[in-house]
Amino acid sequence: MSLAVLATKEGMTQMFLEDGVRVPVTVMRVEPNVVVQKKTVEKDGYNALQLGYGDIREKLVTKPEAGHMKKAGVDMKRYLREVRVTEEELAQYEVGQSITAEILAESESLDIAGVSKGRGFAGVMKRHNMKGFRATHGTHEYFRHGGSIGCRAKPGKVFKGKKMPGHMGNARVTVKNLRVIEVDGEEGVVIVRGSIPGPKGGLVELHQSSRKVRPLHGIGGAVITERSKNPMKASKAAGSRR
Repeated sequence: MSLAVLATKEGMTQMFLEDGVRVPVTVMRVEPNVVVQKKTVEKDGYNALQLGYGDIREKLVTKPEAGHMKKAGVDMKRYLREVRVTEEELAQYEVGQSITAEILAESESLDIAGVSKGRGFAGVMKRHNMKGFRATHGTHEYFRHGGSIGCRAKPGKVFKGKKMPGHMGNARVTVKNLRVIEVDGEEGVVIVRGSIPGPKGGLVELHQSSRKVRPLHGIGGAVITERSKNPMKASKAAGSRR
């Protein structure tokens, strides 16, 4: 269990590592996370920090939330999220204190959670990657169906969890063990390799991963296990060599 921070997804681009290998990366901006409330085992049954993220006008905040933030003495925030922490971490922060991207400076990999893009009502081919029915030998009006859902006379029912058409996306998704390429605490920028859930401008949670650090696999089997001290400089140098 470790402290997480809230961030905004800015979008994807590409970078060059020190050996010239090009990798896809996602850029996130971490604005100051303000501690709005501390929850303790004695009072609430668990240890957690309630973080506020993103400035917003008071007119757009509900009265209960506005009163809650005024009581804490903090500015109005668009998002309020709880982050479970240990008792030691809880003691390090006070209400009104800001948390920045600096706490991720030593992180090698992150678990990132967010709400995926909503795709509306989708069929089995788009939602579950089914192949569909054959398009020849007399098939008609049945090209993208899911096929039979029956299960013989016994048990004579459709099991729960059967892959069928339905609402796709707009659900919480966590992508684990994404390698950190760069953390700029002053600018509040975090860059990781790979993609993360959600649209541009979407809210995401950055958790320090407890998994074994995944190596950065390059072209031709090359493996880079150390983070570049200045990836942007290395990116320009690699581009000029090419």
